[in-house]
Amino acid sequence: MLPLVAVAAAAPLLALPSPTPAAAGSVVVGGFPARVEDSPWAVALASRERFGDTRAGQFCGGVVVGPAKVMTAAHCLSPAVLGEPSSALRHLRVIAGRSELTGAGGREIAVREIWIHPGHNAWTSSSDMAVLTLAETLPASHALPLAGEGDPAYQPGVEALVYGWGDTTGSGSHASSLRAASVQVLPDEACMIAYPGGRGGRYLASTMLCAGDPRGGRDACQGDSGGPLVARGKLIGLVSWGSGCGEAGSPGVYTRVSAVAQP
Repeated sequence: MLPLVAVAAAAPLLALPSPTPAAAGSVVVGGFPARVEDSPWAVALASRERFGDTRAGQFCGGVVVGPAKVMTAAHCLSPAVLGEPSSALRHLRVIAGRSELTGAGGREIAVREIWIHPGHNAWTSSSDMAVLTLAETLPASHALPLAGEGDPAYQPGVEALVYGWGDTTGSGSHASSLRAASVQVLPDEACMIAYPGGRGGRYLASTMLCAGDPRGGRDACQGDSGGPLVARGKLIGLVSWGSGCGEAGSPGVYTRVSAVAQP
């Protein structure tokens, strides 16, 4: 089971299988360029102190869900990724309003508070969600609505878009500009077959959903963790984990937003 987070060279190695090269060559594998002007809720998590100035220190993605709230994957904030407890990360920033990470414009906003979902299990990746409270507010219009339980956006076959700045090939070629890929929400049964347990990970329909192209070639990849999966104008998932990038029979697994964002 491979969390889709970019780990700095100085970070501790994770005891996980190595990713195999993806079948296509665009990030969020098989994707196309995207603009934050069209998707202002797509943001990057960054730490220049931890990851350096390359790509502005980006290591994960996130999504604006309120004027001062960003949702992301809980595993992005683990000591295994960041080398220290998230409570000590005063250098953590959210990059908003910037398609090109090293370009001009946008804002790099400090994080005031971190909340990890109490049901998060690092071993199973269940409830892989965290919420960051920002030190500054963003326009309310930048927040993406959440799809609740029973929303038709979760139905198998629905077309969705996944966004991120992650690996473009599955072999460490990260993007510096935002990209998106079109994927399809897949039936739980297909995901259970792809991930029945063991070293490859177990799919848990109660807190996860999966999406991709049955033929492979379109997927999230390393560095995209915490980024949004959007269908019918609503947030349905957060990039969480998978086996390889863009491989047939190994869809991307996402945190099911309706399961972790209950009032």
